[in-house]
Amino acid sequence: DDYQKAVLAQATAQVEWARGNYNQALSGFERAVGLDALPDLTHFGLMYQIAQLYYMNDRYDEALDKLDLWMCKVPKEKVTDVAYVLQASLYAQKKDWKNTIVAIETAISMSDEPKESWYQMKLAAHFELEQFPKAAQTLEIMIKLWPDKKTYWVQLSQIYYKLKMTDEALSIMALANRRNLLDKETDVMYLSNLYSNAEVPYKAAITLQKGIEDGVVKQSKKNWTIVADSWYSAQEMEKALFAYGKAGAASEDGEIDLRRAYILVDLERWEDASIAVNAAIEKGGFN
Repeated sequence: DDYQKAVLAQATAQVEWARGNYNQALSGFERAVGLDALPDLTHFGLMYQIAQLYYMNDRYDEALDKLDLWMCKVPKEKVTDVAYVLQASLYAQKKDWKNTIVAIETAISMSDEPKESWYQMKLAAHFELEQFPKAAQTLEIMIKLWPDKKTYWVQLSQIYYKLKMTDEALSIMALANRRNLLDKETDVMYLSNLYSNAEVPYKAAITLQKGIEDGVVKQSKKNWTIVADSWYSAQEMEKALFAYGKAGAASEDGEIDLRRAYILVDLERWEDASIAVNAAIEKGGFN
């Protein structure tokens, strides 16, 4: 009878699923569902598996149709957060970002412990739609839930900066730095630039110099010159001289030594100024 045929089709399909033969499994499950002879719990479970199989076979439109049908047929309380995640994933594959957000937000609202990947999907959809304020709100939540993930701190700061919320952009990066999360040259340079743009040269200098001394930022003429210029803006002349000295040692021309000489003249340290000028002349390469 139909019940026995449906059970046999289901069993055969399960075997094919286990073997990784998803097309054969899909045919078996659809045959079992089409007979409409299995108990409701099993019948609806197979409908859900069919939607999953279409997804696994990259047949996203059919997967969505099957999933929507399943959601209409089962009692509302049986539709889980995971089912909405599947729906969101299908919309994402179709680049339907608005519906992706609706589905994933529903999943998040239903769960006591939403997964990190769910928030990542929501964040990606906001980025695709250029919904930067909502992306910022999502990242704020993600930072609270996963405070040790540096990427979220940097992304949030960059969004704030894009939204011209420069104080917030700086505050977020400064907090990330206090948590010792900034482990790349680009991170440290970005924070130092934020301090410079906010007209806080002392912090800009100390941040970048520490990055260099810790080995996070490359020792180079360019980077030491930025440090020195920041110390100079902060009117920390001794620190500026030290940094210009480091920059000059890494430089093949005398430009940096000449800058150092000007500072030494202002400080009336004539002998040191003379040495710096001679070093500049010896290297040459400046106007």
